[in-house]
Amino acid sequence: MNTNPIVPENDPARMPDGALQAPSHKASTLDTVSVRGLDYAVRRWGPADAPQLFLLHGWMDSSPTFQFVVDALRRDWQIIAPDWRGFGGSTWFGHSYWFPDYYADLEALLAHYAPEGAVRLVGHSMGAAVAGVYAGLRPERVSQLVMMDFLGLKPPPDADAPTLLRKWLDAQAAAPRLPTHADHAAFVRRLRTANPRLSPARADFLARHVGRAAAGDRVEMACDPWHKVPSPFVYRIEDVMACWRQVCAPTLMLLAEHGYVNERLADEPDELQRRLGCFADVRVLTIADAGHNLQHDQPEQVAAALEDFLCGDAR
Repeated sequence: MNTNPIVPENDPARMPDGALQAPSHKASTLDTVSVRGLDYAVRRWGPADAPQLFLLHGWMDSSPTFQFVVDALRRDWQIIAPDWRGFGGSTWFGHSYWFPDYYADLEALLAHYAPEGAVRLVGHSMGAAVAGVYAGLRPERVSQLVMMDFLGLKPPPDADAPTLLRKWLDAQAAAPRLPTHADHAAFVRRLRTANPRLSPARADFLARHVGRAAAGDRVEMACDPWHKVPSPFVYRIEDVMACWRQVCAPTLMLLAEHGYVNERLADEPDELQRRLGCFADVRVLTIADAGHNLQHDQPEQVAAALEDFLCGDAR
């Protein structure tokens, strides 16, 4: 395992001409860990002897997404946040991905960082999808579970196997591409357009840490474009719910007031309750004035909710 220190974001060496003066951020360390034949980038904050907390990022994102929440935490934690395969600094395939690999990658990461006992898992969006299913597959390995603005997908009613397989097959003919942006400032503007709740300083930070240089001095998201290719398989919520019913850990659902769960299930309160009812011990908390990326919009609220739950239910 290689370990590289990350320079604090307000260090002058990290502030090129024209950049915003960033607020002080807690410094992190970046590990390179061999996971099932891949190089995994794993970001860590906090002292090594503090209680462990695993943070799992969402789709088209990477581990720096949690920086603002980490900054707002009041207690000492040893925070471990991987870049999933095909995201950030972890190995990119340049071809299609298979979702169950994320469960196996998580198991390998836990074996590396926490070989014994049960762990605290916090996942956002896709990271919550992985964490929730894994907590059902390996209930003895998860002591507490937090799912941030995810409670299963709602596939379109016309999705069927032949249609999805045909779309996937057609997509193999040419490598997908991500949109690029003229420069850092343009990428910042794009992030703030997508999420008007982002402050200029937070957008500047994210643009520097979830993006990368592209051809022609342009900037793009640091994610393998092949993640944009839709899955060839029909998503079945009943399969996911069967896994959730095996979860033993106390579970916190952190929903964003203006996030995906409320948008997708607001008109189906019975379906929302049906999904929540899969968890043996669940509590629901809504983060006010937040969109799907609640960790960016209201990190102080999120941090307080996490610590109230994790410390109140510590085993």
